[in-house]
Amino acid sequence: MSTSTVTSKGQITIPVAVRDVLGLQPGDRIEFVETHKGQFAIVAATKPVTALKGLIRKPVKLVSIEDMNAAIARQGAANK
Repeated sequence: MSTSTVTSKGQITIPVAVRDVLGLQPGDRIEFVETHKGQFAIVAATKPVTALKGLIRKPVKLVSIEDMNAAIARQGAANK
């Protein structure tokens, strides 16, 4: 287990073993994501959003705004 100490300014040094696993380099950003109450995961935020292009395939059938609004209305009526 890797540990770190919080400074009076609220700063920490991420241990080398953790930086290596996350692939962090100087200047990279990280996110603290709450996984459970009082528990956080550290996630490397080093990839731009454009890197997600192509991750999800395009739908076979295009859906119109009207179809989306109708589906939302149906779901809202079903939840009442």
